[in-house]
Amino acid sequence: MSRLRNFFARLFSNPLKECKRNGMKVGKGCNILSWKIIAEAYLIEIGDYVQITDGVHLFTHGGGWILRHYGRGISDYDSFGKVVIGNNVYIGNNACIMPGITIGNNVVIGAASVVTKNVPDNVVIAGNPARIINTIDNYCKKMERWNLHCKNMSDDKKKVFLLSLDDNKFIKVHKSL
Repeated sequence: MSRLRNFFARLFSNPLKECKRNGMKVGKGCNILSWKIIAEAYLIEIGDYVQITDGVHLFTHGGGWILRHYGRGISDYDSFGKVVIGNNVYIGNNACIMPGITIGNNVVIGAASVVTKNVPDNVVIAGNPARIINTIDNYCKKMERWNLHCKNMSDDKKKVFLLSLDDNKFIKVHKSL
C-alpha cells in the first residue's frame, strides 16, 4: 500500500509538500525537487533558503541488514541518525547525505557528492567522500564573472538570449585530467 500511495503522491503532489506531510521540519524559502528523502522524514530538519535538487538522498538509517541476517541474532536491529541542514544551502543533483550528518550555513554541496562527515559553515564541498574544495567567498568571486543576468527571463526569451552569445560567455573548465 505504501508504494501505491507514494506513486500517487508523486503524480499529484510535490516533494516539498510530501516531506512536510511526513513530518520534516522545513524553513522558509526552500525548494525540494527530490523524491528520495521521504523515509523517516521526521528525522530531518532543514533551515531557511535551502535547495535540494533532483535525485538527492538524505539517509536516516542504514546498515542494519547485515546485523539482522549475518548470524548476529539481532533480528530486530535498526539504527537511525538525524540529518540537520542549516540555512542557505544548495545540494547538487544525486548527492548522498549519510545518517547523523549536520550541514552548516552557507554551503554548496557538489553533484554526486557523498557526505560522510559534518560540514562547517561557509564552504563548498564535493567528491566521494565529500571534502572541502573552496570557501563560499572564493566560490562567489570566481562564479560572478559567469553571471549572464537571465534568471527572470521566460524560457523562450532565455533560449534566444543564450543561443545568441559567444562561447566565451559560458563556463569553461581549463584543467585536464
